[in-house]
Amino acid sequence: MAAIVTGLIPILRTAVDSTTTYKGRAVWFGLLCVRLLTLFVAQMPWFKLDSDFNCNNTNTMCTKVCFNKHFDKPVVMAWNFLFILLVLSVILMELFTAHVRNVLQKQILRERKMVEVESLGELKIASAAGEVMILDMHGSMTAVFSYLFSMILRIVVEVWFVYVLLQWNLPKLSDEPFPCSVADHGCLGQQCLVRAAAEKRMSIYALVSISSMVIVISCLFCLYFVGHYICNCCTQRSRSV
Repeated sequence: MAAIVTGLIPILRTAVDSTTTYKGRAVWFGLLCVRLLTLFVAQMPWFKLDSDFNCNNTNTMCTKVCFNKHFDKPVVMAWNFLFILLVLSVILMELFTAHVRNVLQKQILRERKMVEVESLGELKIASAAGEVMILDMHGSMTAVFSYLFSMILRIVVEVWFVYVLLQWNLPKLSDEPFPCSVADHGCLGQQCLVRAAAEKRMSIYALVSISSMVIVISCLFCLYFVGHYICNCCTQRSRSV
């Protein structure tokens, strides 16, 4: 639990202390925190997957071979890698807003004369650096398309994650023993079983629920941005022509 709290602190601090904001920013950081907590809880039934896999053959080598044959695709590592991609989709928008803020600050410094105030032998520059900047989506189609790109990337990552959960992981969990025979290693007629299958399935369902919620919210944001910004901008241009 200490590790999960340590991971949440930088995310929450970034969401609260940033000097640049945009529509839906708090929503995405909040969903990242929820997703991180769910991922931590969902991984618990999978921590002892090796010991939860048992076969009726006393040969340890045969059990390990059947384990590798049954779980032929990564589980926890795939989940963590896709979460990293999800974080990157949020960071892309953060990098863009930081770039816009830097450009705006340079323009302010060029247009305004810097006011030097002598105080205690030091020179202080009065500027707008301490103010919170709200990214204006109406004033820049580049900002709109950057936002849409980050959301589309988020949707792709979440759809990929749901596919991994439902096609890679869920079919590997069964309450009944399943046959496992590997002729090359002399392991024939084995019956194997994955213990605590119900808990593992529940963790998959929890992750699928959170990912589905993120997909729905992201799609709604995409539709809102397309209708509110892109369509309105095209309508205004056609009227002006």
